[in-house]
Amino acid sequence: MFGRWNIDTLQAIVVNYFVCVITGCIATGQMPFRAETLFSDWVPWTMLMGVSFISIFNLMAYCARVSGMTSMVLANKLSLVIPVVFSMLIFRERAGVLSVIGILMAFPAVYLATAPSESSAAGRKQILWPAVLFIASGALDSLVNFIQARFLTSHEAQASGTIICFATAAVSGSILLVQRLVTGVSRLAWRNIIAGICLGVPNFFSILFFVKALHSNVFQSSSAIPVINVSILVLSTVTAIIVFRENAGIKRITGLALAILAIILISMGR
Repeated sequence: MFGRWNIDTLQAIVVNYFVCVITGCIATGQMPFRAETLFSDWVPWTMLMGVSFISIFNLMAYCARVSGMTSMVLANKLSLVIPVVFSMLIFRERAGVLSVIGILMAFPAVYLATAPSESSAAGRKQILWPAVLFIASGALDSLVNFIQARFLTSHEAQASGTIICFATAAVSGSILLVQRLVTGVSRLAWRNIIAGICLGVPNFFSILFFVKALHSNVFQSSSAIPVINVSILVLSTVTAIIVFRENAGIKRITGLALAILAIILISMGR
């Protein structure tokens, strides 16, 4: 929607992070900016996660410019293999045969659902930055998985950790934004602030519920991450087809069917 509304994405993202902090404090009743909380052993990890958020966002934007949107989307989505392998190696999680088949099926599902109808020249010319994004996105998901498993084990820690994560991202993003404003590259506009507010409220809950989902007993994290990522892919693709009138095509329909089947197999094999 930001493209349609001519929104300055960086401005909206920075505002979004501040809104996430306010939303988190109000919704959870937590005010983590106290000495006893800020000196907790998990705070440096959540701050690292916050810096990673804004860094990955900028990396995605740069990758889209130099390598094309399709390459960026594929690299970001296919990175789910890294946290899955991480969970199996570090947490010694074991996946059933159906789960393994479902996880493997997720990769062609992601490709087919996001592949363009025509080949992308930019994607052929540049593979370095998509490769970097692939590793960085996977590392971030693995970091979130590690933090929630080792540190954010209580409801209070999950809420406070999420808020501090977004506060760190807000400060980091503000530094970039101020630099752009001072150099005249960007100018503040009300539409960017409003867009950031609209994005911030659901964004906070998306991360909070992601952490809670990884902490639930419904799935192991090695299964939960593919289910969540592929479900997001299905929902966003259906939305793109219905709301934005994007061409469905046989590739996308096949990708969606494989994605749904992958989710079912992973769920059955947990």
